[in-house]
Order: sequence, then C-alpha cells, then structure tokens
Amino acid sequence: MSTKEGDKKKKSLNFIEQRINHDNKTGRYDNKVHTRFPPEPNGYLHIGHAKSICLNFGVAEDYKGKTNLRFDDTNPLKESTEYVDAIREDVKWLGFDWDDREFFASDYFDNLYDYAVQLIKKGKAYVDDQSVEEIAENRGTPTVPGKESPYRNRSVEENLKLFEKMKNGEFKDGEKILRAKIDMSSPNMHMRDPALYRIRKVDHHRTGDQWSIYPMYDFAHCLSDSLEGITHSLCTLEFEVHRPLYDWILDELEVFHPQQIEFARLNLNYTVMSKRKLLELVEGNYVSGWDDPRMPTISGMRRRGYTPDSIRNFCETIGVAKRDGIVDIALLEHSVREDLNKKANRVMGVLNPVKVIITNYPEGETEELPAINNPEDESAGKRHIPFGREIYIDKADFMEDPPRKFFRLGPGRNVRLKYAYIITCDDYKKNEETGEIEEIYCTYHKDSKSGEDTSGIKPKGTLSWVHATSALAITVNMYDRLFNVEAPTADKEKDFKEFLNPESLTVAKNAKVEPSVKDAEPGTTVQFERQGYFCVDLDSTEDNLIFNRTVTLKDSWSKHKGKK
Repeated sequence: MSTKEGDKKKKSLNFIEQRINHDNKTGRYDNKVHTRFPPEPNGYLHIGHAKSICLNFGVAEDYKGKTNLRFDDTNPLKESTEYVDAIREDVKWLGFDWDDREFFASDYFDNLYDYAVQLIKKGKAYVDDQSVEEIAENRGTPTVPGKESPYRNRSVEENLKLFEKMKNGEFKDGEKILRAKIDMSSPNMHMRDPALYRIRKVDHHRTGDQWSIYPMYDFAHCLSDSLEGITHSLCTLEFEVHRPLYDWILDELEVFHPQQIEFARLNLNYTVMSKRKLLELVEGNYVSGWDDPRMPTISGMRRRGYTPDSIRNFCETIGVAKRDGIVDIALLEHSVREDLNKKANRVMGVLNPVKVIITNYPEGETEELPAINNPEDESAGKRHIPFGREIYIDKADFMEDPPRKFFRLGPGRNVRLKYAYIITCDDYKKNEETGEIEEIYCTYHKDSKSGEDTSGIKPKGTLSWVHATSALAITVNMYDRLFNVEAPTADKEKDFKEFLNPESLTVAKNAKVEPSVKDAEPGTTVQFERQGYFCVDLDSTEDNLIFNRTVTLKDSWSKHKGKK
C-alpha cells in the first residue's frame, strides 16, 4: 500500500463518507455511489462551486463510482449557452471528467410534465389562480399557519384541463400556477403547498418556444436525480429545509429515491459569493467581466494565475463541515503560493524601475550570467541573463538616508545583485522639479561575481535587477482584494458595493522584466524574484506584454490594511 493510500485509510471519515459507508453496508444502493454536480447555467462558477465540484467528483472517485454533470436549466429568463460553455470549461480545467454523462433538466421536461400530471391525478397537486403576491401573503409565517387557497379543492378533472391549458400557452404569465397540496400549517414553510410549475412564455436556450411552462427548481431537481439514478445528492446547507419536499415528491410518485445530504457552503472573507451580486458587479462595470482576476469566479482565478491543484488542495484543506463558517481568504492564497513555489520558474522583474549606472563596468560590454530557474525543481535547469553597465532596480530598493535596518541600497552601502556582483553606491542624481531619484551611480567589485566571490565583502542585502538594454517593457496589473472589509454583505442597510476596495487594481505601466519571458504563452505563471507570482494575461501579445499579479510572496494584507 502506498503512503498516500495509508494516509487516506488513517484519515477520519467525514459525515458524508460515514453515510455512504452505512448505505453500502446495508446494501441500500447495491454498493453503488453515483453523484452529480448540478449548476444552474445563470452565471459563471465561483470558488464555492469549486468546493462542490471537488466534493462530488472526489467522493465518487474514492468509491469508484460515477459523477454526472447536469445543468439545472429550469429558468430561461436567466440562462444562456455562454454560461453552459463556461461551466464545462471550468470543470474540465479543475481536472474532472464526466465522460458521456452530461445532462440537462430540460432533457426531462416531458417526464417532469408527466410526473406533475400524476400528482394531479392523485389529488396531490392543483392549479391556483392566486397571484404571486396573494400566495405569499396567504402562506403565513413560521409561527402563524397559512391560509388554504380558494382553488385548493378543485376537482382532478378541472386541474388536469387547466394544467394542459397552461402547457398550451392559453394563459398569461402569472395567471395560473401549479402547486403541491401538502400542508398549509406545516412548520416548514417549504411544505406549505409549494409551487411546482409556473408560466414563462420565454424561449429556452435549448428547447426554444416548445414550452410555455417550466418546472420549479425543487420539483425538477429531485426528479432529475431520480431519473439519473443518483444515489447521493450532495447539497449545501440552505437546502436542508428543502429536503422534506425532496422526499415528499419522490415518495408520492413512488420513484427511485436518492439520499440528499447537506454540507456547509464555502464562505470567504473579503468576498461575495452570490451569483446575483457578482452579476451586479459585471453589469455595472465595477469589474471587467466574469473573468476579471479580482472576481472569486473560477475563470477569474484562472486568469489571475491560480492553478487547478492549488484550488483542489484548498478544498481538501478546508474539508467538509455540517455548520456554516467563514474561511480566511489568506488560506486560499497560501495554497496558491505553496503550489506555485514548486511549479513557477523564477525571473527578474522590476515594477517601478530606476536606472543604476555601474561606472567602472566597461561601456558596450555585456556578459551572460547563469541563474536557477526554480530552486524547488532541479529539473527546471538554468537560464542565462544579460548583465551590463546599465541596469534597473526597483525604486523601493534605494533610500537617500536609509535607517540602520534598511538592508538595501543607499549612499556608501553595498548590496549584491542576485546572480551577479556586489555593487557600492557612490552617488545619485535627482530630478530638479520633482525631487525623485533619476539615476544611481555605483561601482562593482569584479572579484565578487556570484559563485566565484573572493572579495571578502559581506553585503546584508540582495537585490533583483534587469539589464537596461535587453529588458522587456511590460504592463503589470497589481490585483488586490476586491473588498476592503471582511464581510461586505453583513450590513444590510448598506449596498455591498460601497465596500469595494479602490486599490483592488493598480497598474505598473513602466515595469521591466528580463528577456527570458519574451515568448511566454498567455496563462504562464512565473515568480518575479522578491516580488510575487505573476501570470501572463490572456490579452498579452508579443508587442504588448501584460502580467497579472497572482499573489504576493507572503500575506502582507493584515499588515498594510489592518484587520477590519
């Protein structure tokens, strides 16, 4: 047995695994495990969906079972093929495959209609003429029973005729609705004659104008699970109160009955996880789109440079819980750093350059210096970077009057240029109008070459740099957290958009990077030494190199922003 397998056996089982083991022991589903990931195609998937994807596909994989990808497309007003395509891409990018098991709730519209007819014939469903507002008013409150509809006791024959007319488009939107006949005094509000079908005279992205009525999510979901032979229907905790309705529908129709199990959804601080609110950000142009690297969407994280493994490892780390909680986004960022540290090649990049002239280095001469691509991966090998008389360092790495613990460059100070030489600052020039440092003048110590140093000088700092002549000019999008408070939606009196972080995107337009990245493909992530991890943007071209900051080298948020 491998170490990995041994660790897995020693790991305590979560409550979902315990339930599956119980079902297998009793033979409830003939020792089969068949899950599904059931997104509604009304937006792009976010990191919360990633947790559900990893859970559904992971559980099935652990038990040598199967997972379906099913689109719960029962609301044509909000759904589109764009979202369907994006969801497919995200699930595949995370590393999961549903083989030939892609389904849509719309595949079952005929079946669902027939099931609704069966409920009507059993006297368990009726057509209601009340408006949505009247139904809501008569539903009551958790402590006050609801009032029965005046149309609740229509005959089976009348209900069948009215439902068929609904199907044939003979009524206006909202004029009729099909409701289950359960219990208007139930303590569970979802059992107070919930809606099963509504009139929606809207073209569907798959069925066109074939249907004038559409099943409600709760009705379609449980029956789609049943039709597909799903054994364990894994849902987030908000569906716990829906489970009695899930069970009631399946029991009344006497069809195959999956087991619904609820788990805590993923909530991240400094983030909103509502597709409706994310859509507000997109449509209001607060972000550049669903794949804006500041968004918690999977496509946004992919564009920012997050890796599938980092997200899967994060989901594994947070585990599966029965109670809702808030996960610190720093844990996700740590997972990204940990993964990229092993995979990303190192390069030298300078975000805010200032020129350094090495006065005693021969003019017109250039040499190639070896540099390690990735100290965590020996197989990544080495590259050679050019060095010459003029280089760039970051402005933050120089101070005119540095304090004692500033271990970078200042007048009379020595620093090592990584992979190169030790230099000493002799002088500098300032812009007369702005007072900014324009040029720094240094001498280098010829006998201090990295790996061959015999100078005896022991500098306290090491700086990143790029050769001025060969460095590539790049634009760097410096992304930070989208919100500047931990819980942007906590204050119900305020619009969550009031808490958008105005510094969530700053652009370094004059950055420089070593020439080794010239042919890097969009999506390639590298580490700018001492700066952080950066990804080549999808819009980057050979003539316009654009990098997105993926994550810093360490979590500095709490230090420079403070805990809100």
